[in-house]
Amino acid sequence: MPFFSIIIVSWNALDHLKNYFPSVAETDYPNFEIILADNASVDGSKAWVREHYPEVKIAEFDKNYGYCGGNNRAVPHADGDILLFLNNDVRVEPDWLNALAECFEHNPKVAAAQPKMLSDQQPSHFEYAGAAGGFIDQFGYPFCRGRVFDTVEKDEGQYNDDSNIFWASGAALAIRKDIFNELGGFDEDFEFHMEEIDLCWRLWNNGYKVRYCANSTVYHLGGGSLAMGSPRKVYYNYRNNLRMLWKNSSTDTHIWRFVGRYLLDIVAALRSLLGTNWPEFKAIARAHLHFWQSFDKTQHKRARLQQQRTVEDDPKTLLPISIIHKYFIKGTKTFRKFI
Repeated sequence: MPFFSIIIVSWNALDHLKNYFPSVAETDYPNFEIILADNASVDGSKAWVREHYPEVKIAEFDKNYGYCGGNNRAVPHADGDILLFLNNDVRVEPDWLNALAECFEHNPKVAAAQPKMLSDQQPSHFEYAGAAGGFIDQFGYPFCRGRVFDTVEKDEGQYNDDSNIFWASGAALAIRKDIFNELGGFDEDFEFHMEEIDLCWRLWNNGYKVRYCANSTVYHLGGGSLAMGSPRKVYYNYRNNLRMLWKNSSTDTHIWRFVGRYLLDIVAALRSLLGTNWPEFKAIARAHLHFWQSFDKTQHKRARLQQQRTVEDDPKTLLPISIIHKYFIKGTKTFRKFI
């Protein structure tokens, strides 16, 4: 059976570790290890883990490298053939690794996968960050089976089928270690948000698949790093989306996808301005400014990635719809009605 290296990045989150780490340590699976990737915490996190879970590896870093940097730097400490990047506010079912293991064993082309993600605060409903697997529309807007914008569905078994997805949530992302290293890991220029979508897009462009495993279940608290709607989160979402689209879109589509998204961003900024939401407006403006300031670097990445890709077209899991139109104009609120 696959050997999983569960990597948990943490920074001054002792309360989360106390609440969620025990369920991970009690996983009922024969082949796994846990690595705490500690971003220079000063709250006693490392001491608590050493006292209560001495078998856990601790990768200690000299500063806070964030999600991307912390995970990338923890990978050399991993002995498993499957990396599993898990947020420190995720509670798991005892048998959660079994279905993921089967997914990788039976599908050699599957490079990455995610479990069903339910809300830790409201377990009857899907969780915002990953739900039943992620997709993007033709202009790069991310959404999930089970969550579109702020509409989160109740889990009634409607997504209890294993299926291909465009992206797996970074809150519980399993990926083959050799492929993760082959593609260079997470893009640390993203810092926070959409780094997992960027990675999964690179997987699809290189002939691999991303999968949702319905029989594996975890519960995510969410909102621990950046609060929903905070200007900082808005900034990262807008800036990183532009970078992701420019880097990964196929030659035939990247100009119109980028221009379409850029115009929609302008509409969003004007809406914020007219609604006197100054922090949001400034966050969007700053995101665009910083995108253009680092454009040369992003273009160099695009040139390299396009040269490396083995699949010419964008994947079929990149859906040819506009969820802005579907959700706000047509009033379609759930994933099932999109398809």
